[in-house]
Amino acid sequence: MTEGAMRAIVTDRAPQPVAAYSQAKRKGNIVQVAGQVGIDPATGVVVPGGVAEQTRQVFANIEAVLEAAGSSLADVVMMRAYLPDPAHFAEFNDAYNALVGEPYPARTTVYVGLPPGFLVEIDALAVLD
Repeated sequence: MTEGAMRAIVTDRAPQPVAAYSQAKRKGNIVQVAGQVGIDPATGVVVPGGVAEQTRQVFANIEAVLEAAGSSLADVVMMRAYLPDPAHFAEFNDAYNALVGEPYPARTTVYVGLPPGFLVEIDALAVLD
């Protein structure tokens, strides 16, 4: 890929977009992963369980998209997490902490309205060396 070329990242190992957006976009050494939710791409449905289970699936989806872009969680510099309920923060944070390694990416957590059944959404920004 040339330094200035921009390309959409597509993988069947993560949920397919339901609107006009890419799973990720890569330009040079920068990869922006679109918000991922707890949908199992094999079944197309939200994984059973609660916040922890959905968080684990979200990370699996992010990792699949990053891999398709030639990247990994080790390249992630920023994650933004979206939760519909502040009461979910502790469970989310415990699951998140088990899935990320040092040096930790920067993170912002905000509370927003998500579609029914979705308990967490996360997007990621990766910079490759």
